[in-house]
Amino acid sequence: NSVNGIREFAHARGGDVTYIPVMLPDMRVDASQLNVELSKPSQTGHNLFAYPAQSNFSSVKHPLEWIELAHSHGWDVLLDAAAFVPTSKLDLSKVKPDFVPISFYKIFGYPTGLGALIARKSALAKLHRPWFAGGTITVASVQGDKYYLADGAPAFEDGTLDYLNIPAIEIGLKHIESIGYDVISERVKTLTGWLLDNLTAMKHSTGEPLVRLFGPKTTEDRGGAVTVNFYDKNGKALDHRFIESEANKVNISLRTGCFCNPGAGEIALGISRVELDVCFTSPDHHDKMTIDDFRLCIDGKSSGAVRISVGMVTNFNDVQAVLSFARGLLS
Repeated sequence: NSVNGIREFAHARGGDVTYIPVMLPDMRVDASQLNVELSKPSQTGHNLFAYPAQSNFSSVKHPLEWIELAHSHGWDVLLDAAAFVPTSKLDLSKVKPDFVPISFYKIFGYPTGLGALIARKSALAKLHRPWFAGGTITVASVQGDKYYLADGAPAFEDGTLDYLNIPAIEIGLKHIESIGYDVISERVKTLTGWLLDNLTAMKHSTGEPLVRLFGPKTTEDRGGAVTVNFYDKNGKALDHRFIESEANKVNISLRTGCFCNPGAGEIALGISRVELDVCFTSPDHHDKMTIDDFRLCIDGKSSGAVRISVGMVTNFNDVQAVLSFARGLLS
């Protein structure tokens, strides 16, 4: 949703926005369509290509080679690495995006609310702020109606930094370094593969599969998030909120919904542009819409899925607990 929100700045300034959808069943991008779009940069303004190194919905790892491809066509690149770097190494001396947002709590679990936007100095110099806030200026005058932004990154750091929690980041990074990304990646890959193989093999007595997987069935070019929906013996989808509630009863924490990723969610759940247009242009939904309104609007289709996340601290018993829970849904 953060990248989705950036589009509003482009819309406000009359910029063109192009969305390249993923394709079922693996939820990867059509490389030929991407090549076509990247070959058509604007000749009169700046161009920004934004994509995730790893999808937080399907866990697909998109090629890092796209960065250099986009650069060759005149695009700046924003690589969303929030879902990628918790279990995969990103070497910025080898791949060179212009902007890289990350979240520290997604890497080592604490503290929440602290992340970073890593930006190349040349890219940062292209940004212009039409306002300022505390901590971003060197001098400001009310009577003189003038201000001077700080140089570099401080010009974009509004307010007082979270200095009480920032020391925890150093501790977390040292912890990751002590384990090593090779160990973390191999551990996650092994546990994810075992989860995928066993979960997708489960079938009801009627022969109906228990789950439908959204994303790759193997561990090739994918991370540790396994996203599915559960179905009963007649092939009817079980509400993702019901699955979450039942899992909570046995102390299993699952993420449900669309995971702040409506683009992937709409493709995975078969929600069409026509349905969305009808929904959003209804007079009843001009100013406000709740999630229940949305569910009614899309005619009862599932509005979310269930994400099972395998990470650095996940162990064999955790995966076994999820599989045992899933078997309990068979009939």
